[in-house]
Amino acid sequence: MTTPNLALARHNMIEQQIRPWDVLDQRVLELIDSLPREAFVPAAYTSLAYADINIPLEHGEMMMPPKVEARMLQALNVQLGESALEIGTGSGYFTALLARCAKQVYSVDIHAEFTQQARHKLTAHGIANVSLDTGDASRGWEQHGPYHVIAVTGSLPVLPDSLRRSLKTGGRLFVITGDAPVMTAQLITRIGEESWGQQTLFETVLPPLINAPQPPRFVF
Repeated sequence: MTTPNLALARHNMIEQQIRPWDVLDQRVLELIDSLPREAFVPAAYTSLAYADINIPLEHGEMMMPPKVEARMLQALNVQLGESALEIGTGSGYFTALLARCAKQVYSVDIHAEFTQQARHKLTAHGIANVSLDTGDASRGWEQHGPYHVIAVTGSLPVLPDSLRRSLKTGGRLFVITGDAPVMTAQLITRIGEESWGQQTLFETVLPPLINAPQPPRFVF
């Protein structure tokens, strides 16, 4: 069986998946090109590391397709002096992307296994500006806030106000809200003490965070 040319696969992913999805920020493209995604996916899926699919993780979780990760990173526009909160460490791949952009990343996952695995992967790539915690951040994680950037890597049926209020003024929050089959990726920007802007980016479907807050449901 021929070993796939992963460098070529990474190049093709950028040119055929990511650029056509309106990811044109050269900094984002170069960052994705420099980080080997295959080092973060489960071993059984190494050959699919650059495919346009959700890659399964343990505990019924999954990695988002590369183009969604790229759009999220571009929308957040993370700067070197900023602090970022990631809710849902997962494979640690997006954690690493954030860390290459930000001053400090705080990443939280409800699964201790993911936290431990991510720590090893980040260390192997010389990434030291990430603080990893195991816990339930479905309604926010205020320990290190407020933050310049918040990235939620699972969906939320309804956005808790505590997340918006964890942003610094000028801060950005990426979140996918709604219920399947219609979910919307949004960028929330804190404009002032009591004002936020909202931009709809695209539609997608992503499993909800464990213990995600739920909107009122009508029962007939």
